[in-house]
Amino acid sequence: MSDSPLPRVEFWCDLLCPDCRTSLDDLHALRARFGAALTIELRHFPLEKHKYAYPAAEAAAEAFEQGRGWEFTEAVLARLEDVERGGAQALVEIAGSVGLDADEVDTALIDGRHMLLVDSDVAEGRAIGVKGTPTYVVAGKRLDGGQSRDGLFERLVELLGG
Repeated sequence: MSDSPLPRVEFWCDLLCPDCRTSLDDLHALRARFGAALTIELRHFPLEKHKYAYPAAEAAAEAFEQGRGWEFTEAVLARLEDVERGGAQALVEIAGSVGLDADEVDTALIDGRHMLLVDSDVAEGRAIGVKGTPTYVVAGKRLDGGQSRDGLFERLVELLGG
């Protein structure tokens, strides 16, 4: 690995996407390999086919505001079925389970304070060609993890220079 800084990894995600849940293994492996030098940024791309994906993205934005964004993201992905059944209430419940101020998450879902962020991510994703999730963008290269996972991790490592 070179001494140059690593490019950032953008992880375009629908928090109710089973393929995104599977892709967490790749993110964990990347973090294990590159450590603190690696920045992985969650980008929101809620798909219309998942009824509660948009509120999940809003709740995740609030979770990042509260400093526990990744814990919340992973907890939601681990409990897709609960969110599909329970909607916003399940998101608030998950928020409390990872140590967030659940009342504040609930308020954020009601007042829509993170809608602009989510809408901005969706617009940017569409502009750069994101069509589904998961999608990774590393060093200006877009990788679609929803079409095929074959060789995806190796390609991510290659783009990171490692």
